Amino acid sequence: MLKIINVCGARPNFMKIAPLMRAYQSYPDIDPIIVHTGQHYDQNMSDLFFRQLDIPEPNINLGVGSGSHAAQTAEIMKRFETVLEEHQPDWVVVVGDVNSTIACGLVAVKRGVKLAHVEAGLRSFDRTMPEEINRLLTDAISDLLFVSEPSGLENLKREGVPDEKVHFVGNVMIDTLKANLEKAEQSNVLEEMELEPGGYNVVTLHRPSNGDDAETFGHIADALEVIQDDLPTIFPMHPRTVQNLSKLGLAERFAGMQRLRIVEPMGYLSFLKLMSRAAVVLTDSGGMQEETTILGVWCLTLRENTERPITITQGTSTLVGADPERIVSAYRRCRRAPASKPPVLEKWDGRAADRIAKVLASPDNG
Repeated sequence: MLKIINVCGARPNFMKIAPLMRAYQSYPDIDPIIVHTGQHYDQNMSDLFFRQLDIPEPNINLGVGSGSHAAQTAEIMKRFETVLEEHQPDWVVVVGDVNSTIACGLVAVKRGVKLAHVEAGLRSFDRTMPEEINRLLTDAISDLLFVSEPSGLENLKREGVPDEKVHFVGNVMIDTLKANLEKAEQSNVLEEMELEPGGYNVVTLHRPSNGDDAETFGHIADALEVIQDDLPTIFPMHPRTVQNLSKLGLAERFAGMQRLRIVEPMGYLSFLKLMSRAAVVLTDSGGMQEETTILGVWCLTLRENTERPITITQGTSTLVGADPERIVSAYRRCRRAPASKPPVLEKWDGRAADRIAKVLASPDNG
């Protein structure tokens, strides 16, 4: 029996682990365990969340909670070591680039447990991003590196990672999107919000560099004032960002935007439907750059760089940073252009998790 511990640190990690758990079912000799470190507390992590997306609930929840990067990483490492002692896994699988990814990866390799990294090789080349440090370090210690797009192969080759460790498998986030698109279509979110397909925009912000800095957030607000004049603009906003509006002196400005609607964060299926019918999406999320590409929805990425360049070169995304003139100019170009036809990207076919499970189950990796 091959025992595999699959680590989730935040809600998006579950979206990436979910297709893997389904893929493991084809291999009776694989015994998968889900460990949720509790790095991000999310009140929407309800029974409904797991049931809607057919995600098994975590076998183990470490309940670490928030804290500084150092404190959080150290606490995850301490608690995860106990899990490894108890379960003695053959593999630890980590996904993405959160603190849980590198913390559990370090504990695994120091205890001689083999490590696999899903979404390996992505690089923004911006070391001021904590996620970039997590990506670099996790790839450096992994035994298997599962790559989602061609740039990942190039980056790992440049960094001297042996070819036999690297597998181009595709994108597990797109596995989840494709598996749930039909279910998302059943959502009544547009009717409930009185929105017409193509007749509104969607905004999300979650990076501290955008939402915690008064000047940067103010520049984004400058652009949103213009954009919401053109079309109703829906902004699912995290409670922490809502608090920041007052703290940064922006609450009055946002309240004055008559066609900008701040709403609570949504469930995956409702948000997928909302995003799929938007005219333009403005976001600093890496995952949403990928999702809008596959959906054929224009995306303005509120960052100066991206670790997912395929969404720029072959997708629907444009890097606009936080400069209001760049944002508004790019928005107007999107509004003049016809709806984009979703590109056909290699191995973004909904079967990335099947390829990963096959590699893990191979006798060569046992």
